[in-house]
Amino acid sequence: MKRYLVGAMCLTLVAAAVYAKKLNNEQKRLENCGVVMQEVLNIPDSIPKELLEKAECVIVIPSVRKLAFGVGASYGRGAMVCRKGEKFNGSWGAPAMYALEGGSVGFQIGGEATDLILLVMNDRGMESILSSKIKLGADASIAAGPKGRDASADTDAWMRAEILSYSRSRGVFAGVSLEGSTLRPDDEASEQVYGHAIKAKDIVRSETMGVPETGRHLVNTLQKNAPHNESERASTP
Repeated sequence: MKRYLVGAMCLTLVAAAVYAKKLNNEQKRLENCGVVMQEVLNIPDSIPKELLEKAECVIVIPSVRKLAFGVGASYGRGAMVCRKGEKFNGSWGAPAMYALEGGSVGFQIGGEATDLILLVMNDRGMESILSSKIKLGADASIAAGPKGRDASADTDAWMRAEILSYSRSRGVFAGVSLEGSTLRPDDEASEQVYGHAIKAKDIVRSETMGVPETGRHLVNTLQKNAPHNESERASTP
């Protein structure tokens, strides 16, 4: 019996190693997005549940790093998941890969690597986010997101913003300003995840697109913590 258990454990470890080896960089990145989202939501004073329930899309960008050129300039890649349906009132759909460039994320936070989470709160500017590069603060309004009990105190701020942004660096979780940064679909990365060329807009707008195995942790985490869109827009006929 002991030999059987040892053999089974060895087979499990080998299978896990083979699976990890087969994953390309973008698939690993997508898996990491799920880990980051879960860890952030486990923080006692993190993203207010009421805001996550009102968000139409969530963008997770793990390990944003300072570039070698430009003071404070940063670069990071991650994934965006949106709710299904014309009014973004359905369940969470398949992830599309995204890239964040420029700005001064690392300089503001003071960390070498920073995890970012962006909540897209309404559909103003969503078409731009899906189709092309946008400049945050210019093409889409963005504000540092309130956390924990501070949500009610900052109601006016987050109601006006199209995107709310959060950061986690060196164990510290807080809202962060990303004005001046650019956000764009990373279709090359999406191709690596899905195995064929596909646009971010086609992924997000599809009602039948299957969630890749490496994206299930991220989608399931969102579905568990915010299964329904509780915004007034979602319920308006």
